[in-house]
Amino acid sequence: MEMPVNQFKRALKEGKPQIGIWSSLSSHIVAEVLAGAGFDWVLLDTEHSPNEVPMVQAQLQAMVGGTATPIVRPAWNDMVLIKRYLDIGAQTLLLPYVQSAEEAKNAVRYMRYPPHGVRGVAGSTRATGYGRIKDYFKLVHEELCLLVQVETRAALSQLDAICAVEGVDGVFIGPNDLAADLGHLGDLRHPELWRTIAGACERIRSAGKAPGILVGEADGKRCLDMGFLFVAVGADVGILARGAEALAAKFRRGREE
Repeated sequence: MEMPVNQFKRALKEGKPQIGIWSSLSSHIVAEVLAGAGFDWVLLDTEHSPNEVPMVQAQLQAMVGGTATPIVRPAWNDMVLIKRYLDIGAQTLLLPYVQSAEEAKNAVRYMRYPPHGVRGVAGSTRATGYGRIKDYFKLVHEELCLLVQVETRAALSQLDAICAVEGVDGVFIGPNDLAADLGHLGDLRHPELWRTIAGACERIRSAGKAPGILVGEADGKRCLDMGFLFVAVGADVGILARGAEALAAKFRRGREE
């Protein structure tokens, strides 16, 4: 059995933009639907979603055979959480609220086996093909992809140092939290926010790392033109909620006429 190739990581290294979608519905059925929709990646959220390890494993299994690489966002930059998501087969992690180079270095250590890190060793996990992947422990680091999330002014002040950490593959800008920290809570159109986003993207690219962001459909092309390499252009909850509202409104109008 061969090591699964992380197509997302390879695409970032080649500078190929990757279009994704956010999944917060914590459902293996939704994950399967999204994986086959044509996106390059699907973010399985556990930070702001009621999503736990066994549920995420089912979502990873459901995505096998789709076009999209699964990316898991643990609830925190935590050694135990990271170990568990890696063991169930996640190859790409997005870690929230990384504020410094030291925290980024810790994330790298949590994802690597000794002597280069502190990841616990287990031999018969889903990640190892239940012990069937030849040389897993020697090869796994080549296919793991670490993305760190920068979402505050404090983190932006340390952005160059975070980008300089070996083992960090990409830096994700969190626009909602960044807007709040800039004093514009809930205002994702504020000019200061977009100036800050553009500046951060340029700094990340200059450091040789891949910049990423989550925006709505209307801002997807804007961010790609800005230089972002992995862009989520929607979220399952939003698509379901707005689509359902539009359909209901259409038929309410017809009934009332």
